[in-house]
Amino acid sequence: MKYQLAVADFKKILQIEPGNNSVREQLKATQKLMRKIEFEKAIEVEEKNPINTCNEIIAEGGCDVDKAYSGPLLPQEDGNYTITIEFIKEMIEWFKSGKTLPKRYVWEIVLGARKHFADSPSLVEVEIPDGVTLDVIGDVHGQFYDVLHLFSLTGEPNEKHYLLMNGDLVDRGSWSIEVILLAFAYKWLYPNYMFINRGNHEAKDMNRAYGFEGEAKHKHGEQSYKLFAHVFTELPLSTLVSATKPPVGKEKVKAILSPEGFKRYFVVHGGLFSKDGVTLDDIRKVERVGRQPGQEGLMCEMLWTDPQELPGRGPSKRGVGIAFGPDVTKNWCTLNSVSGIIRSHEVRQDGYQIEHDGLCTTVFSAPNYVDQSGNKGAFIRIDSAGTREYIQFEASPHPPMKPMAYVQGGLANLMMGG
Repeated sequence: MKYQLAVADFKKILQIEPGNNSVREQLKATQKLMRKIEFEKAIEVEEKNPINTCNEIIAEGGCDVDKAYSGPLLPQEDGNYTITIEFIKEMIEWFKSGKTLPKRYVWEIVLGARKHFADSPSLVEVEIPDGVTLDVIGDVHGQFYDVLHLFSLTGEPNEKHYLLMNGDLVDRGSWSIEVILLAFAYKWLYPNYMFINRGNHEAKDMNRAYGFEGEAKHKHGEQSYKLFAHVFTELPLSTLVSATKPPVGKEKVKAILSPEGFKRYFVVHGGLFSKDGVTLDDIRKVERVGRQPGQEGLMCEMLWTDPQELPGRGPSKRGVGIAFGPDVTKNWCTLNSVSGIIRSHEVRQDGYQIEHDGLCTTVFSAPNYVDQSGNKGAFIRIDSAGTREYIQFEASPHPPMKPMAYVQGGLANLMMGG
């Protein structure tokens, strides 16, 4: 996202390799994107909160459902829209047939989920009662048909089984709208069983470069994109998942336990921090609503950092955030009485990888990422004793649409990182 530095790098490469047409095309695409961003900044005016704007348009009758619409009907109670599992199942079939929902339904689903995000702190705390399991899902990146397969393995969220999606639901894959609407519909229907963390791709600059902005505007118009962009800022940044049964035997000896003697896991999209001493309380206090991750600070690092094998901290290969070593992970877990970190943000060929002496686990849930990585997807199932199980799955067939079909500005061939 550092476009000016990228342009300088591309120009230097072309001085060395004048015939490198791939770099020449990336240079042109980046310069085009920079001009677009500058133009948008020039015409941008201070506008009302998109939620208020959408509510006003609804109140004025400017977003009614077209009478010719023949798809699944969102039910109403006392004149207000509500949601049911029957509607969600019909919506899935409607999406599989290649069709879109009316704009009004899109807004209702986003606003229905949003009221639960708005009431959540930046660090959500979830306990796993006896007899309940929780699945942690990594990046899915708009791969709707893989998400359907994934949900067939996890099952729907319910009182005995919680789902936690750990960011990067959108961008790159060309069914990001379908993925985010399905996740938000579950959140609206099952707010106590469905949880969603923000990823680095739930951000304006990434959505502009990697497809979601173009897709949202194409399918549902500019105001819909503005609504999504604001609600993304209301997504929690992390989740503290706590077991409610004490571990036994070797599990107890090995584990860093909470003050209550139970296992607990810190689930965040990216990872840990550029400085020591960051506490769970510090994370709770991060002000996120209406804000983009930026290039530094706690929110940026939670969404952008990656683990490294060497001790200490190092520069990030992404140019944003840092890389943190096993000693950083151990010190942070000990300081905060956390049994381990679960993060996503990077492709893993097996769908998951256990690192840093078992204290840092990466989970990635987009199999055959962007139709070319050949990786498996995976999710992590945690029970009430904090025991973890790793479930892998292969990619599913999908209609003939290329990844990043809605990318604007020709950046579709740029880096495929998480």
